[in-house]
Amino acid sequence: MSQFNIKIAIQKLGNVLSSMVIPNISAFIVWGLFAALFLPAGLFPNEHLSTIAHMMITYLLPLLIAYTGGKLVYDQRGAVVGSMAAAGVIASADIPMIIGAMIIGPLGAFLVKNIDRIVEGKIKSGFEMLVNNFTAAIIGGLLAIVAFFTIGPTFTIVTKTLTTGIYWLTETGLLPFTSILIEPAKLLFLNNALNHGLLLPIGIEQVVETGKSILFLMEANPGPGVGVLLAYSLFGKGTSKHTAPGAALIQFFGGIHEVYFPYIFMRPLLIVAVILGGICGIATFVFLGGGVYSPISPGSIVSILALTPHHTSAYIANLAGVLIAGMVSFLISIPILKTVKDEELEDADLVPSIPVVNKIYFACDAGMGSSVMGASLLRKRVQDIDANIEVLHSAINDLPLNAQLVITQKELTERAKKKAPNAYHISVDHFLSSLEYDQLMEHLQNNNRKDTMMIIEKQPKSEINLLLEENIFLNQEFTSKGEAIRFAGNALVQAGYVNESYIDAMIERDEMLSTYMGHGVAIPHGTEEAKEDVLYSGITVIQAPKGVDFNGQKAQLIFGIAGKDGTHLEILSRIAVVCSDSDNIEKMLEAKTVNEIIRILSIDDQ
Repeated sequence: MSQFNIKIAIQKLGNVLSSMVIPNISAFIVWGLFAALFLPAGLFPNEHLSTIAHMMITYLLPLLIAYTGGKLVYDQRGAVVGSMAAAGVIASADIPMIIGAMIIGPLGAFLVKNIDRIVEGKIKSGFEMLVNNFTAAIIGGLLAIVAFFTIGPTFTIVTKTLTTGIYWLTETGLLPFTSILIEPAKLLFLNNALNHGLLLPIGIEQVVETGKSILFLMEANPGPGVGVLLAYSLFGKGTSKHTAPGAALIQFFGGIHEVYFPYIFMRPLLIVAVILGGICGIATFVFLGGGVYSPISPGSIVSILALTPHHTSAYIANLAGVLIAGMVSFLISIPILKTVKDEELEDADLVPSIPVVNKIYFACDAGMGSSVMGASLLRKRVQDIDANIEVLHSAINDLPLNAQLVITQKELTERAKKKAPNAYHISVDHFLSSLEYDQLMEHLQNNNRKDTMMIIEKQPKSEINLLLEENIFLNQEFTSKGEAIRFAGNALVQAGYVNESYIDAMIERDEMLSTYMGHGVAIPHGTEEAKEDVLYSGITVIQAPKGVDFNGQKAQLIFGIAGKDGTHLEILSRIAVVCSDSDNIEKMLEAKTVNEIIRILSIDDQ
């Protein structure tokens, strides 16, 4: 496998792991706090409250990881099956099975997803719920049994292998290089097994002979983990950057190393940073004669100083080993984080799995109304970042099978998914105003190539007889949206743009899906079937300062639209761009003459 392919594989693995861990970081942090406070070696030892920390690391965190991993693969159904299967993993060993949950959760969801596909359409009507429930129960139960007899024994073998390796390194004088095994073992949540099953017996013998042992510092050194967390604090992004400082404090002063594990899972290459940091830290302990006279638990700087022999040289050696380990880990983490920063999204602050695209489709029912406005608005924003993307509008029924990214109102998303099943779909509340646009823009800036000229959909230039003075109405009042829509439709009929039956189609269209677009703007128009009733393209503008209730939204500017052969798209695009600026809407609401509104709508795009 080439170096490039290995790098891509590592990045994909990091994305998968981070997608399971990031939503549960708060659970890791609260467990770390309980452990630092209430364990026997904590700040406020409490036998009863310490059981909460034990239950969290043994049961809660693995179940949350499995649930999240299953949900990523197959939504709620996958989450439930993944959690059931994780019960077998948890019961199979005495150590926290976080990694096992990361494996079994998505696997369980994958199996039930594919079995559902096999039986789809073969279940008799009325038995769907029964079959679905039993299918999930059988798969989850069987997988729990399989996991109990496979994953637990596998981790036991891993533990024995690590033990043998550390013995060999100790005997050959290569003690600093034990970090090559210790740091990955910690990420597998085998730190307690290492400490109490291997390092403790050997360390006690050394204390009897010399009064101190470096072995107690090898796994407990907080330096490597703190270095990674400090790098995230300065060079991370989104949730990881904001949570890293708190995690660093918990680890350094509370000694809970597990809080930095999720940050390694997000960028697996960071394992190199903690390994090299650990090697340099242990080498420093050896060179300066560091060591402590008792096992360290938890592995905090406070515990290390408390158990250091009362000699100045010992304090200097132990502090130097921690600081150098942290510094090396920090410096190595920086290029790793900065390298991937521009190549992929950092975490779930954005939509994490949007693909690199060169076309975006705005889709609505007919493809001639709200989608045109949404496409026009996004096209302007795409121009601002100079991305190589073609922005198109489309009716849902006309979406191509190879569409890459489709934006629809929430009520239409399921229809769009059926028409373009391989596309990435984004749902918005309103085409004119949506937080998803900001997230999408940031993604496009970071991920799309900028080496070719952007293609912009060409719109018809003719505006003849589209927006006439007599079709602009000021200071109107309506008791309902139906009344407002009929007023707009009658204006189109009187102007000769549409047949009278088009009015009912406008009412029907709004009942199917609200034509409120956001920013106080509504654009009532007919259904796709009513295109035959359109004689010519035309637009009416209605100013309603007191507002009209559109399904709980207050519309103060109403644009009645009739489109034929695309000749209305130019001015509709202009309306979208103008109405995306709240100042322009305010000016149109305060306009005292028809010409003022025409002048605002005629402003050329910058």
